[in-house]
Amino acid sequence: MPSRQQVLDFIASSETPAGKREIAKAFGLHGQEKIQLKSLLKDMADEGLIDIGPARAFHKMGGVPKVTVLRIIAIEGNVPVAVPEKWEAEGMPPPKLRVIERGRKGALGIGDRILARTEEAGSGIVAHPMKKLAAGAEAMLGVLHREADGALVLRPVDKRIRHETRVSDAGDAKPGDLVLAEQTGRPPRISARVTDILGDPFQARSFSLIAIHKYGIPNIFATETEEEAAKVHNLPLETEAREDLRDLPIVAIDPVDARDFDDAVWASPDEDASNPGGYKAIVAIADVSFYVRPGSSLDREARRRGNSVYFPDLVVPMLPHALSSDMCSLRAGEDRAALACHLTIDASGAVTGWRFTRAVIRVAANIPYEQAQAAIDGQIDHPLTEGALRPLWACWQLLAKARAARQPLDLDLPERRVVIDEKGRITSIAIRERLDAHRLIEDYMIAANVAAAKALEAKKSPVMYRDHETPSREKLVALKDYLDTFEISFALGQVISPATFNTLIAKIEADDPRRPQIMEQILRSQTQAYYSPINSGHFGLALGSYAHFTSPIRRYSDLLVHRSLVGAYKLEMPAPQGKDGFGSIAPETALSPEDRHDMRPIGEKISDFERRAMAAERETVDRYVAAFLSEKVGQVLPCRITGVRNFGFFATVDELGGDGLVPVSTLGAERFWYDEASQALEGERSGERYAVGQRLELRLVEADPISGSLRFALPDGADFGGMQDRRDRHRPPREIKRRGRPGNIRHIGSKKGRHKG
Repeated sequence: MPSRQQVLDFIASSETPAGKREIAKAFGLHGQEKIQLKSLLKDMADEGLIDIGPARAFHKMGGVPKVTVLRIIAIEGNVPVAVPEKWEAEGMPPPKLRVIERGRKGALGIGDRILARTEEAGSGIVAHPMKKLAAGAEAMLGVLHREADGALVLRPVDKRIRHETRVSDAGDAKPGDLVLAEQTGRPPRISARVTDILGDPFQARSFSLIAIHKYGIPNIFATETEEEAAKVHNLPLETEAREDLRDLPIVAIDPVDARDFDDAVWASPDEDASNPGGYKAIVAIADVSFYVRPGSSLDREARRRGNSVYFPDLVVPMLPHALSSDMCSLRAGEDRAALACHLTIDASGAVTGWRFTRAVIRVAANIPYEQAQAAIDGQIDHPLTEGALRPLWACWQLLAKARAARQPLDLDLPERRVVIDEKGRITSIAIRERLDAHRLIEDYMIAANVAAAKALEAKKSPVMYRDHETPSREKLVALKDYLDTFEISFALGQVISPATFNTLIAKIEADDPRRPQIMEQILRSQTQAYYSPINSGHFGLALGSYAHFTSPIRRYSDLLVHRSLVGAYKLEMPAPQGKDGFGSIAPETALSPEDRHDMRPIGEKISDFERRAMAAERETVDRYVAAFLSEKVGQVLPCRITGVRNFGFFATVDELGGDGLVPVSTLGAERFWYDEASQALEGERSGERYAVGQRLELRLVEADPISGSLRFALPDGADFGGMQDRRDRHRPPREIKRRGRPGNIRHIGSKKGRHKG
């Protein structure tokens, strides 16, 4: 029989996973000796010498199996870092593993899964990839429910998923709990195993929690990152090396519910005789690059998140609160580090000059939009009205003049604002009022963003552009077909610019009920903006060069632009080394050589993260709207049709939002034809028509806060949209037709190609 040490040595040196069979073969054990080996291995496990991992393979306690599945969680200094995807052994999982890539470096990214061979190297463990694996099964998020027969099922929170999943292992979860689960088994016997209990789905903040888990949004900072944030929080501002702007009445104008303040503005008439009627302006932005250094733990975490995510009840910040809501937040009366964009604006509103400095500022006041507007309108007295606000408004009148001449896309679409109390209960849902104060800040930010892009171009430095391309021909053709149904002409042969769409909108009267729906259709025809180091211009703003510079607290793209400006303008300010415990902080604040060389992959990633955040925020607002409307089930509400498909139409409640379906099966027994071009359903016999933009009253049949889904029916019609009809959506059309249900899918047609589906 081998000794304990011999077994440990064999496990450590084996090139393949070492199970009981491999150990017995290596030492030539047979019969009774194998029984003794089993007893020895059990004793070694009880003594804490070894542990058992996947496939019943042994490894050293605290170590990692020789061959295992790893998940990449970070890229540190161009080296992928991974953790075991599953940790089946007892005790704490091992520390992070460095992955030694073969072939093309950079092939592995965050979230990738690999089958890897592991080995000890020095004081750590390294992994050698054997092959890249397909993405793992997504976690299932839902509410546990007990059926009448006693079985547990998982009801999904995603309203696009219409089926429930049987639960084979609920663990400690109880019916009514919001849980995370993983799929087990194979089709057709798929079941779910609960992995995490998230609590009561109706508790305050649960709606945001659902979105965070569904989209995999990182919402917990590692201890290392929090500790680094606490350390850099105390960095001295080195005011003698900064431009001192503390004597200027700089103000920050933000929403009343703003959680962080990363921009402040100032303006004054230009005293230079060469610029008659012109203004000087400063857009001061929190100097996040001073605190978040390339390659630091803070930087890695910010890049992993890409942006802050804003929910009605909480914010998932890109940076820890020690920075995002404290040292990098431009709070009134406190000295703050800033990157200042100095603008020269002529009498026509053109920005004729700019420069960038690292500065120290002291914001004179944090003013909500509504309060700033009221002060300018003379409705309230504010101590900074004459000294700060009036000059800002006067300068903005020039910027607005230039904006009007540029003719950017002007779609005045409403934005919902959910107001909740301290317990997370909804008090109101309303449309945000659009004020001149909003437009003022928007135009100052656009001017600074353009200046940043052009300044970096002039210095031949890298730029992370905010690109927005011209609409594709396919989308323009679809828009033309849609406008034809309103007898509105739209020529495809013309040169398309934002002014093209503005002219189209201007032809429609302000009180025309078609106006909002046409603006929404124009919005749908636009491409999606994205980040890239290659300049494609910004179609919507009618700008040739545009970059995001003004929100580095909440957008990683802006932090990259700040770093590039620091390098281009030689504004480097090294951290104090060996002083006050800051010796471990990287001295550089400019772009790292790796980022300078290729920002394309970063642009792709942060564009994806932005879309993820938008989807999560939108779905969470839908859940709050559904919760707000859940007390109005059965009532008839004023609605507007927002979308039409061959299976029914979607409608939203006026002034509230939230899309709900009216199934075609509830519209009556006649055949309804679907006209794709006009996005309308039309009754074959009655001629009854349901089209996008149409206003009508509907009865609210269902409001599900967990999924955020609504369901409506005609006020005086029968509702056949129960659970049986939901199951019908997943049945083959022939089966439904054979069952002969009234108003079912066989009554739907399509004028386009006369396709019956």
